[in-house]
Amino acid sequence: MKLARYPVAVGVDIGGTFTDFVVFENDTLRIHKVPSTPDDPSRAFLRGLDDLGVRGPVRYVHGSTVATNAVLERRGARAGLLTTDGFRDILEIQRQQRLHLYALAPTKPLPLIPRERCFEVPERVGPRGEILEPLDPEAVERVLGEIVAAEVESLAVVFLFGFANPAHEQEVGRRAAARGLCVSLSSEILPEYREYERASTTAANAYVAPLMERYLTRLEHSLDARGPNRLQIMQSNGGVISAAAAGREAVRTLLSGPAGGIVGAWKVAAAAGFDHVITFDMGGTSTDVSLIEDTPLVTSEGSVSGLPIRVSMLDIHTVGAGGGSLARVDAGGALRVGPGSAGADPGPAAYGKGAEPTVTDANLVLGRLRPRSFLGGRLTLHPERAAAALTDLAQKLDLDLETTAAGVVRVADVQMARAARRVSVERGFDPRRFCLVAFGGGGPLHACAVAEDIGVSCVLVPRYPGALSALGMLLTDLHKENSRTVMVPLGDDTEALDDVFLSLEARTRAELQEEGVDEAQLRLVRYADVRYRGQSYELRLAITDSSSETLRAAFHAAHQRRFGYASPNAPCEIVHLRVRGTGDTPAPALPRAAPGPPAAPCETVPVFASGVWQPCPVYDRAALAPGQRLPGPALVIQEDTTTWIAPGWDTEGDEFGNLLMRRVLGTQASRPPEAGSKG
Repeated sequence: MKLARYPVAVGVDIGGTFTDFVVFENDTLRIHKVPSTPDDPSRAFLRGLDDLGVRGPVRYVHGSTVATNAVLERRGARAGLLTTDGFRDILEIQRQQRLHLYALAPTKPLPLIPRERCFEVPERVGPRGEILEPLDPEAVERVLGEIVAAEVESLAVVFLFGFANPAHEQEVGRRAAARGLCVSLSSEILPEYREYERASTTAANAYVAPLMERYLTRLEHSLDARGPNRLQIMQSNGGVISAAAAGREAVRTLLSGPAGGIVGAWKVAAAAGFDHVITFDMGGTSTDVSLIEDTPLVTSEGSVSGLPIRVSMLDIHTVGAGGGSLARVDAGGALRVGPGSAGADPGPAAYGKGAEPTVTDANLVLGRLRPRSFLGGRLTLHPERAAAALTDLAQKLDLDLETTAAGVVRVADVQMARAARRVSVERGFDPRRFCLVAFGGGGPLHACAVAEDIGVSCVLVPRYPGALSALGMLLTDLHKENSRTVMVPLGDDTEALDDVFLSLEARTRAELQEEGVDEAQLRLVRYADVRYRGQSYELRLAITDSSSETLRAAFHAAHQRRFGYASPNAPCEIVHLRVRGTGDTPAPALPRAAPGPPAAPCETVPVFASGVWQPCPVYDRAALAPGQRLPGPALVIQEDTTTWIAPGWDTEGDEFGNLLMRRVLGTQASRPPEAGSKG
């Protein structure tokens, strides 16, 4: 069965403050935003569809925060852990490392499953999959009775070396499911070595899967009442899966919203001629940054709320700085911004309900937001409330109002620039070779300052930056990934691993076909995680040539670039083998901007910049013509965001309606003229 092309495609991204919609219908694109409803995200989802008048048949692609919020707020299912006799404390012990080196009383993140709901059963499998101690069916039934008596709803089954031989986990899984338990097997969720990381990831899936399944079931019923549809869910790895698969393996959706933004930035930047970009997604609660070199970078080293999550995900770094981030004075008298946020309710003071100062309030006081054009005029801002909130902060700092507002914005800029350096400079990438893609509700407001801080001379602002994550969800494909730990030396017998690859490919192919992908739409790529013998970390390499000599050379080169050195004579070993399968989905084409005459400013307003108030023209983005140039300072307003073109920057629209901003003062002479592009 081929994946059908639906006449209407809707991308939905639920954020902490707003829920964003992108609708493709009859080759036209519409966007929409509504306030999020944290108590039940589906209410905002359905309200937006009502506003847009969407009816079936529709293909929905949804980025969900249900799993993420459940982990962050510790309100997941009542989960339990069943493990090998003697390993009950695996989630409590964690890793013997100090996350905060100089903390006098170091603490560890609390596990999602407390010790009283961790159980053991006699069994033992060896590292090569040999059964050392058979599973005792009577002991299993006895322990399952204890688990049910403890009112456990969802069970994580993690046996020692279960990845090498899953027979015991599968047997326990069948028996647990027969008792009505939701079951997560480590041999299915993460069949890799490192028992703590495998246990933590499987426990996270058990913790969030029942919530996600219930949420998606309710949502599917509501959507079915609107007509024929297909609901797909964005994964953390940049691909989509069916709602049924997302309910079973909810841990794969923990970073689905940010992943949609990265895919959107990648596709939009590639169409504009940029293949080296740093993504800068500033939302209401946080900012996500990532680096793309030809394709988005993928990692298996992620964590959420301090707990390791080892499923594949796009390499994203997040900081607690967003439009709703709260500004305060700390005990030492210093100005701090974030990580606390005003959220969707009450929101920034400027929204009319909150009273504490935020980054959004600071931008409004500085004149960089227009009260009556915010969110297309559907949400009127209140400058007097923003000024009042910041006046209280200014009095604590003994500063005037404008200086305080500029300080709040500057502190947020520095935090976001530090995050951008984290994914570039600290990993061996020169940011001067990259273009900054600014999106999210706040990214275009802060893009010039962040770019200057990290030495980037060009910024691309997509046509719909506030809804780019929702757009990216419609531009991605189906993805499935399977892996297996092999732990073999990188020698002359690499070809002997073909049997493992063939097994992984068969499973991946079957999963994609179950999603509706036929052979003509299916692509498989092989990967190997390689390290120097004795290291505790690996680098993932795509395998284009199965010879060990080629793989070894690729590993040395990757290690040199990432860490600044290589050891060509040191022995190497392959830790994991992976297969990533992609099923092509019918993605809509990016619309092109209509030609027209250059637009005149809507108005000229005072904006506080460089320490003084100065006149600033305001342009309606919908009226801008391709090729029209705008020197800074200038403001460009649209429904989903406001773009601040700072003094010393020049902006030009391209054929897709993107804004390309370039630095014309300061460091531009030392910069590559086509930073971020192939040329």
